[in-house]
Amino acid sequence: MEGVRITDEAVHIGAAPRQRLSLEAVMVRVAQVLRDNGCLRGWRDELLDVYGEGRRLCVLERAAMRPLGLLTKAVHLNGWSPDGRMWLARRSDTKATDPGMWDTLVGGLATSGEPLDLSLQRECAEEAGLNASDIRGRSDLRIILRMHRRLPEGYQVEDLLVSDCVLDESVTPQNQDGEVSEIRLATIEEAWSMVEAGEFTHEAEACILDSLAVRIRANGGHGS
Repeated sequence: MEGVRITDEAVHIGAAPRQRLSLEAVMVRVAQVLRDNGCLRGWRDELLDVYGEGRRLCVLERAAMRPLGLLTKAVHLNGWSPDGRMWLARRSDTKATDPGMWDTLVGGLATSGEPLDLSLQRECAEEAGLNASDIRGRSDLRIILRMHRRLPEGYQVEDLLVSDCVLDESVTPQNQDGEVSEIRLATIEEAWSMVEAGEFTHEAEACILDSLAVRIRANGGHGS
């Protein structure tokens, strides 16, 4: 395929100027070939930004990102109750990745051209029925790590960004998009036991542990 060169170490993808194909056009063809040969888990019709050397290069179908080992950005919200308990969400059993496992209250990938704060607001509305006023007191998004992990569908390279928010007593999160089967409150002790038992996704575990550490530091070494 024009624009694609395979070596023992890597697959090199670039523009094909002689065929007047931009990098984005080549990437679209690569995604289509992967789909046509059964190498993708579905087709989402959702575009994500492709980054390289710290800059945005083009956009690509979401389902092709991990098979190609490309960087994604995930935004999460750790929701807390005024009495110091944590809101947790259980992933639907129909999810392609980590079905039935526990997760942060809100979590999802930033889509193409979407500021990260807007990505979080969108995910909050879809996954927990929260509007902008419900999360007005949240902390700024912060990157806690870049995850590298082999998956059945490819290789995950993902920046995890997380924000913390204490939700008013009058706010009860409710899933809207069918991707969550249960939302519950857990004490810090219960959440820690779930971490020890391996009940969270790897991403959620990292986000929750970071939030617990932030709260402990803010309370002078005490968790509540």
